[in-house]
Order: sequence, then structure tokens, then C-alpha cells
Amino acid sequence: MTTVGFIGAGRIGGTVARLAVAAGDDVVLSNSREPQTLAGLAGELGPHARAATTAGAAEAGDLIVVSIPLKAYQEVPAGPLSGKVVIDTINYYPARDGQFPDLDGGSATSSELLQEHLPAARVVKCFNNIFYRHLQALARPAGSPERTALPIAGDDPDAKAAVTAFLDKIGYDAVDVGRLAEGRRFQPGTALYGTIYAGGDANFTASPGVPASADAVRRSLADDPG
Repeated sequence: MTTVGFIGAGRIGGTVARLAVAAGDDVVLSNSREPQTLAGLAGELGPHARAATTAGAAEAGDLIVVSIPLKAYQEVPAGPLSGKVVIDTINYYPARDGQFPDLDGGSATSSELLQEHLPAARVVKCFNNIFYRHLQALARPAGSPERTALPIAGDDPDAKAAVTAFLDKIGYDAVDVGRLAEGRRFQPGTALYGTIYAGGDANFTASPGVPASADAVRRSLADDPG
């Protein structure tokens, strides 16, 4: 059994936590406030979930999911994450996060900023390109003809293998897009952001979700190489 630590337990983080518990994992939830503010979610998830401080979640997790606004990325505790696989769900939204010149100029990605802040961790980009309701709705067991795939990017092959195994457990296939910098190919504004899981509908938040296979993800990447 894996313990998954969550730094941020909002829409995406909370949904991944639900899927992880359903798959038999333990989860440790945290946010920017006190642990008791997550008592409701932890209670909903049952005995395999508990709330902690951010440092506590980082220390407890075998695998860590970081799901916070980009503007707060430097608040992620680096020490407890040394050597750990960190799944980065963060997107850059300037209206919310303020301006990051390196991101605006294309010389870096948000995941590379997080990796620089966590030099001893192994960061893998995932979950940032799918609407949280679709993430909950589209999970399917291995072998299902409606199995959906999510893109991943990272610099450490073993870390990507660990994330691929986690995705498989919670109901998804993985498509390895390449190094961490290639996460730009499924960030906001790309063909792989949101609409692929809504049948191509630009108003993807109104869609109940449409399965997108690994082949569909690869075709989207080929059509929009970035």
C-alpha cells in the first residue's frame, strides 16, 4: 500500500485523493491553512485519509502530489521531499499568479521552476491538463475500451515509471511526452489542455467528459508539437 501526500487538496488534489483511496492507497491531506480545515474531506474519504500540516504530508507520503497556485510554489517544503517523486499539477495563470518573466518568455516552464525549488526531489508533470470533474468521471480499469490517457513529463525515468504505475492503479494510462521541459506541450493554450477530454469542445467545463485514449493523446501531440 502506498501513502500519497497532498500539498494542496482543492479540486484536482481532492479528486486525485478520492481516486487514490478508491484504489486502496492511504492519503495525507494538507493545505495552506490548519489541518482541521480538511476534516470534512478526510472524513468523507474514510479511514484511509487523514489531514496534516504541509510538512507532515510531505514527510508521510511515499508519493507526493503538489496542487497549489504557482504563486505559492516556493512555500513547498524542500527538505522532506528529498529523493521523493513529486507529481506537479500546477498551471501558470498570470491573472492569478502575477507575471513570471521566464514563463512569459518561454525560457522555462512552471514545472522547471518547481524542480529548481526542489533540487533533491524528482518532479513529474501530470494532472494539470484535465478538468477535475473529468478526472473523476473518466477513470476506468485496465483493459477497458474506454480507458483514458494522461500525458506526463519528467527528467527521471524511474520517477516517470512510478507515476505511470500510480496512474494505472487509479484508472488511467500514461503517455510519456519527454523531459520536464516538454510539459509546455500540455499546458494552458495547447490542444491537450482540457478540450481533448471533452470531445474537442472548447467549452470543456460544460462537458460530462469524453474518453481520450493514448493514441488520441499522441495524435494531439503530433498535431500541436509546441
